[in-house]
Amino acid sequence: MIPLRDANPTRRPALVTLAIVIACGVAFGWELGLLARGDAAFEAAITEWGVVPGRLTAAWSRGDLLSGESVTLLTSQFLHAGWLHLLGNLLYLWIFGNNVEDRLGRAGFLLFYLTGGVLAGLTQVAIDPESTIPTIGASGAIAATLGAYLVFFPRARVTSLVFLGFFYQLVRIPAAIVLGLWFLLQLVDGIGSLGPTQGGGVAFFAHIGGFVFGAVVAWLVGLLGAGRPTTRVGVG
Repeated sequence: MIPLRDANPTRRPALVTLAIVIACGVAFGWELGLLARGDAAFEAAITEWGVVPGRLTAAWSRGDLLSGESVTLLTSQFLHAGWLHLLGNLLYLWIFGNNVEDRLGRAGFLLFYLTGGVLAGLTQVAIDPESTIPTIGASGAIAATLGAYLVFFPRARVTSLVFLGFFYQLVRIPAAIVLGLWFLLQLVDGIGSLGPTQGGGVAFFAHIGGFVFGAVVAWLVGLLGAGRPTTRVGVG
């Protein structure tokens, strides 16, 4: 099931969401330039600007909390491993980010997004703190956005591409189902990835940590009555 768009209009343009999309695109263009010079240059940059759990935990154990390793919790959010990784992440951000930005406000959403990405990265580090494999991608921050969307707009209709064997169909599905199933898949795959054979691959626990953070923040915002009200959503 692949979401394509939602029926949830915003009151004003989502400039921060657009800026993040552009920033990720520019960063990916830089990565492609490195790849043109050879795999070694690309891999060196990913190792330098991605989150390497073993290096981060070593720096923090020395009390070096403001080192360059800490900065990678931010820089890693704008790097991607390939076209599919980039486009998949930006699709989810483009569909769901604008409404969360509309609810939290531009400055609030930017702070929320970056913080969600940092905490998502730390969740992945906590699972395998001695790993030497760099972690990159916006998916942790985007997972936080999905968690917030689920809490804010559970009944919003999301047009999704559903595959049935060799056939597919466009179906309008409540966000609670689309995002709930997405989170359940992360939990199942995350648990399945645990064990002594861990290696490179999808950072499922970054997704889980980001999603939980986003849902909790949205719940607190609703509880406190903070954030701007948004347009009502038709659920018919």
